[in-house]
Amino acid sequence: MSLVGKVVIVTGASSGIGAATAEAFAKEGAKVVLIGRNEANLKATEAACKAVNNKAKLLLIAADVTVDAERIINTTIDHFGQLDVLVNNAGIFEIGNILDVDVDQYDRIFNTNVRSVFLLTKFAAPHLISSKGNIVNVSSVSSLRSNRGMSTYCSAKAALDQLTRCIALDLAPQNVRVNSVNPGVIVTGIHRSLGSSPAELDEFYVRSKEMHPLGRVGEPKEVAHAIIFLASDSTRFITGASMPIDGGRHAFSSF
Repeated sequence: MSLVGKVVIVTGASSGIGAATAEAFAKEGAKVVLIGRNEANLKATEAACKAVNNKAKLLLIAADVTVDAERIINTTIDHFGQLDVLVNNAGIFEIGNILDVDVDQYDRIFNTNVRSVFLLTKFAAPHLISSKGNIVNVSSVSSLRSNRGMSTYCSAKAALDQLTRCIALDLAPQNVRVNSVNPGVIVTGIHRSLGSSPAELDEFYVRSKEMHPLGRVGEPKEVAHAIIFLASDSTRFITGASMPIDGGRHAFSSF
C-alpha cells in the first residue's frame, strides 16, 4: 500500500487500537513513532512491531498528548527528518448522567479527545504539507449515535468528526488528506478503565453483540486495517470522510 519508508506517528500506541495500528504500519514497512504515557506498555508494542518486522525502524516517546504535542512532533522530525502520517488515536472514555458528572470530566474528555488532536495537527501540518501526507483520527460510532449517560464522550467525538471535516477542507489545497474512523464496540482495555470486573465486561460484550447487526463486537486489528487503508496512497481521493468500523451499528435502530 505504498507505506514503505513513510514516517507515521501513532498516539495511544501502548494498548488496544493504537498498539494494533502501530504493528500494522510496522508490518507494511513504515517507520513508526509510538506515543503513550506508559513506557512499559510502549515497549510491549515495540516488541510486537519487531515480531512482524524485525527490521522495523521505531521511535518510542513517552508523552501525554494533552501537554506534549509540540515535543512529540519536534522529536519525530529531529529523529526521522520527516512526517508522512499522523494517527490521532489517544483518547479516554468516561460515563455519567448530566445530573452527576462535573466540569472536570468535561475538561478531561475534551482536552484529551479533541484539544490534543487540534494541537498535534497544528504542529504537524507544515511537515505533512511538505510530504503531502495525511491524518487519520480515531473517533467513535458514539459521534454518530446518541447514548444515555455518555454526554461528554459523545459530544467530544462528534466535535472530533467536525474537526476532521473542517481541517480536511483547510488542508485540501496543499494535498493533505484528513479522515476519521468510527469504531463500534472493540475489545480493548478502554472499558476496563471504568473499573468493571471481568464478568461485567463479558456481560457487556454479550449485550453489545445485539447492538451490532453483524452480531459481534470488533477486534483492534479490524480498525487498524481501516486506518492503514485510509493512510495509504491508494486512497488519495478520500478526504473529510468518517468511516464506521462498527458492524453496522451506526445504521441500526433498536426502536
